[in-house]
Amino acid sequence: MNFIGLLIGLATFFTIGIFHPIVIKAEYYFGRRCWWAFLLAGLIFIMASLLVANNYLSIICGVVAFSSLWGILEIFQQHRRVQRGWFPMNPKCKKDYEE
Repeated sequence: MNFIGLLIGLATFFTIGIFHPIVIKAEYYFGRRCWWAFLLAGLIFIMASLLVANNYLSIICGVVAFSSLWGILEIFQQHRRVQRGWFPMNPKCKKDYEE
């Protein structure tokens, strides 16, 4: 039996599950201006994916890289969700939601 696909799928599931609350918290505390941190993390993990010799670790780095890059889009969508009242707004950043 080959469990590699199952393990990579599980790693992908957990990575996406971890990034969901990270995006929500990052938007709450830092607003939209934290998108560059997700870009930087994505680029770092892309480089790691290319440079790591272990195939399985390389695949997981690739999954984390593209989850980070997807997080950029989610930061802006989370901002819209907060504006619509679907998520709580940080009272300290109230002016960021006025448009």
